[in-house]
Amino acid sequence: MERRLSTILFADVVGYTRLMGEDEAGTLAALNAFRKEVFEPRITGVGGTIIKRMGDGWIARFDNVSSAVSCAIEIQKSLLGHASLKLRVAVHIGDVTFQEDDI
Repeated sequence: MERRLSTILFADVVGYTRLMGEDEAGTLAALNAFRKEVFEPRITGVGGTIIKRMGDGWIARFDNVSSAVSCAIEIQKSLLGHASLKLRVAVHIGDVTFQEDDI
């Protein structure tokens, strides 16, 4: 089992269940566009790796804290004024256990 100091970013959509209940098609379209056009390109663009996708949430790993934090800020800025999507984002640092393609 491999252990390594890593920075982990976790993000999920605020009120996702409510949004889906109000407008499922619109919420899915907004989420898919955000994921493809903003979230995933920004994560990988600064050297992050997306570890898990969980419907309305993601876990990503970074080699350093500054990349994760600056990426989180840029992602949040991209949603300023968005009609429906708001994200919760947390950044953690610590030893991570790697098992196959999971952490």
